[in-house]
Amino acid sequence: MSKEDDNKAVVGRWFTEFWGKDVNLAVIDEIAAPDMLLKYSLHEPRRGRADIRAFMTDFRAAFPDLNFWGTADLIAEGDYVVGQWEGGGTHTGPAFGDFLIGGLSAATGRTMRFTGTTVLKVIDGKIVEEIGLDDGLTAMTQLGLVKAA
Repeated sequence: MSKEDDNKAVVGRWFTEFWGKDVNLAVIDEIAAPDMLLKYSLHEPRRGRADIRAFMTDFRAAFPDLNFWGTADLIAEGDYVVGQWEGGGTHTGPAFGDFLIGGLSAATGRTMRFTGTTVLKVIDGKIVEEIGLDDGLTAMTQLGLVKAA
């Protein structure tokens, strides 16, 4: 296998086990670099395994059915892998205040479903950064944090 194929396999596993329907938080220690950067427009940037684990633990507590999946083949070049995705969940859990634009009171019952594109950098089999551009406006409107005109 080529370096690009190896990197796509790492990212595919990350998308399935970290972002997928059935989370496996052990994957953080296995394939995330110790100082990994996780950055999306909806949340404050997260750095390091403990911070990323706390983020996902809180996100999944608030949205127990959270699930994201790829919508196109992964593209790899050198250390970088690009993926397109879709996903979301329903807020049936505790209050959630991690969104940059505001927070949700407990169990609003609102559902978000949105898309995005992510670029991940993989060095020696470890993800060192995940930087994504998501359709946060759609998600925030669906959750009632932004009012439609």
